[in-house]
Amino acid sequence: MADSSLPVRSLLPERAPANEPAGTPAQQAFRQTIRTVEALREQLHALRAAQAATRQAYWRQVGPLAAETVAARRALYEPLETALLSGYLSRAEQQQVQELLLHNAQSLQERFGEDESEIVARYAPAPTPPAPAPPTAGQPISPELPQHEQAAATARERRQQRAQAARAAQAQQADTAGQALLQNTKAAYRQLARLHHPDRAALADAATQQAQTALMQRITAAYAAGDLAALLSLLAEESPATAPTPETEELLLRYTQALAQQQAQLNQKLAVAQRPVANAPWSGTEKQQRTRLREIKRSLRAETEYLVHLTRHVQELANLKALLRELSTHGQTEL
Repeated sequence: MADSSLPVRSLLPERAPANEPAGTPAQQAFRQTIRTVEALREQLHALRAAQAATRQAYWRQVGPLAAETVAARRALYEPLETALLSGYLSRAEQQQVQELLLHNAQSLQERFGEDESEIVARYAPAPTPPAPAPPTAGQPISPELPQHEQAAATARERRQQRAQAARAAQAQQADTAGQALLQNTKAAYRQLARLHHPDRAALADAATQQAQTALMQRITAAYAAGDLAALLSLLAEESPATAPTPETEELLLRYTQALAQQQAQLNQKLAVAQRPVANAPWSGTEKQQRTRLREIKRSLRAETEYLVHLTRHVQELANLKALLRELSTHGQTEL
């Protein structure tokens, strides 16, 4: 597993222009992995943008009712985020409010195609690697069975044990890779934050300060999204050319392995995004769509009325705390 020490910026390879030598095998592997991750990220972004455009086109057909519901959901952000800063919520209540904000943003994204990525990145919990599956003991083989059945049962038991061991090894490998990705992402972020924190440009002109702030926002967004490739790309763009050394090769190998985990995560997200949406209102026959449209309009009117009332209600912290207790009692995490 990679340690959490800060990366040495000068050891990262620069992006090689097409007319320059490809570099060492470690440098080639690093650059190729960066390109693969960037291509997957662009593919995922394009797919989600196309899907969002489809949803937005549908909701425009619904008319102003959908726009009113979107506005009502967005109006919830202010009182809920204000409550988080009030200092009157317990840690458990703060966690509940963050979950409400996250689900509200996800509803706007998944249902209406709105871009709520900033809110999602702000309140989404950090991904945790899967825990290894605990081994399960097999059933004892009865001595009363015929000898050939006992042998078959023993063989099945051995196959099950090997399969369980393989699954446990895969889970352990995923845990190790996930931890390596997290540690390397933190290390790259810390290095970039030290280099580009806006405080370093406090005495510079307004344009420089603005550029530094914008760059730091990009760095923070990449870290919040767990995007090691973006962070390493920023580091590599600044790195001076250096001769390959054993330290360079080891660092590149470490980052390449961590980026492979990000590549696997992106492939998984892409596979999920490519699945058809079950019972989507814009699917089905024309008659089915008209029926759904009438039902949706009635539902949107009721939802907007509820959200408007709720937004006024949670302006008072006492009302919000009472609502959180009620939601917790019923096991709800969204409004």
